[in-house]
Amino acid sequence: MKNITKFLNITLLASLVFSCTDLEIEGTDSLITDGFAGVANVQGEVANLRNIVAGGQLGNQEGLFALNEVSTDEYIVPTRGTDWGDNGRWLSIHRQTWNAELSDITTPWRELNSITINATRIISPKSVNTAGGDITEQKAAARFYRAWAMHWILDMWRQVPYRDVDLPNSAIPDVLTGQQAIDSIVNDLNLAILDLPDVTAGDGIALKSNPTKASALHLLAKVHLNKHVYLDTAADPADMQVVIDAVDEIAASGYTLAASGEFFDIFRPSNDVETIWWSPADAGSRMWHTLHYNQNSPGNDGGGWNGFTTLAEFYDLFEGPTDTNYPSDGQEERRGVVHDPSTANAENLGIGLGFLINQQYEQDGTPLNARNNVGGIPLVFSRETEKAEYTSPGDNAQLETSGIRMLKYHPNEEGGDRRQHVVKYRFADAYLMKAEAMFRMGTSPLAMINDLRATRGASALTSITEDDLLAERGRELYQESVRRQDLIRFGQYLRAWNLKEAADATRLIFPIPVSDVLANPNLVQNPGY
Repeated sequence: MKNITKFLNITLLASLVFSCTDLEIEGTDSLITDGFAGVANVQGEVANLRNIVAGGQLGNQEGLFALNEVSTDEYIVPTRGTDWGDNGRWLSIHRQTWNAELSDITTPWRELNSITINATRIISPKSVNTAGGDITEQKAAARFYRAWAMHWILDMWRQVPYRDVDLPNSAIPDVLTGQQAIDSIVNDLNLAILDLPDVTAGDGIALKSNPTKASALHLLAKVHLNKHVYLDTAADPADMQVVIDAVDEIAASGYTLAASGEFFDIFRPSNDVETIWWSPADAGSRMWHTLHYNQNSPGNDGGGWNGFTTLAEFYDLFEGPTDTNYPSDGQEERRGVVHDPSTANAENLGIGLGFLINQQYEQDGTPLNARNNVGGIPLVFSRETEKAEYTSPGDNAQLETSGIRMLKYHPNEEGGDRRQHVVKYRFADAYLMKAEAMFRMGTSPLAMINDLRATRGASALTSITEDDLLAERGRELYQESVRRQDLIRFGQYLRAWNLKEAADATRLIFPIPVSDVLANPNLVQNPGY
């Protein structure tokens, strides 16, 4: 696949750049041997942490994104002829049949751990700014990045390696689990909140690409909302109160829900009242992974990659008809808007937003066809992916056009696929975390949920259940790397869905790479692997 190869080449170059800035810590790295003297250029090292979050497998359609999206009922990546086969990689994620050596597991494990060790070096009292100037805010940012990385490691592997940089390099890293890991993460966030800047909703968008009080409060709420999952206990009302208090503090800085009709504006590279934290990651991986090869692609030679599709059952969570694209037919805003084939529209290139289904069009209204090598059939995205991969003649045509496509980032924005803007945290997530915390404390969040639904053009609910809360989070936060966490918290992650059988509890967390288990006796391979 030409486009995938090109993207992976860029990723490889990015990883080489990071390795040249000491982000990949090797066992013989002199920076963590006896006599560690601290980091001299704290600002530069914090900037490197920001870059590694944006680049590598943490910033594309692989790794962290794939594990938390493709392993759920949001996405399937069928093998389309010879495209997207990759030795069964994508289907193993969707079917939850991965093994310990899957690159989408090993790479984010190592990249996240590299963030923790580099952040620990920065946080060390020995690290100073040789050029002069106060570095309090930079050290607080390092604490946020360390908490962010450790939170993901705890969430996905339940074991968090921790290296004391003042110990000899020969010392085996400790491993934090359960309450000990949570305490470490929460301590970092509480300290970070004291010294991070108070960036309000109305402040410039550039300020929100760095850690702020609001982003640290958002992560603090997320950790406490999921804490009972990590400890395998019932939800503690005290933890739910932390969630509510953190979200209220975020709201006090002006963050709120975007106005009606502005849902997709949140994902544009401009300021809005919802974006709390965004990353200068390549937004191309949120567009081309799903669009067909023949759909318009400014700045991206060769068109889309025709990979990721959603499941019909997920699409059907939204209000409105199940067989049409058009908002005039009663769809809520979050399901999307599409190109009107009756008029030429330069703004959207013939490509809609939200969920793309049925016939797709050129910008001038001409119906698009699939590629000639599958017969040039009409480019009609089907409701469901009926088959996961080629098994008989004729499958290629069906596979090429199968599945509804999801799109929150539009290719006609400034910079096209080279636009460096991916939203990480936004207020709607915080808002729904508060609603869920209230629910788990026995207070109905019905009014809150209906306010959100009214803003998004959906009708009011008459009652609230756990299933309603999960569905509302799905409708609001699709493609934002929260679905796996949500399904686990609501006990729905292991169930069967299209082209995936029910799984056992070992799939709730991922295997630790075998080489890391062998290198660190404090790590114990997770059950089932």
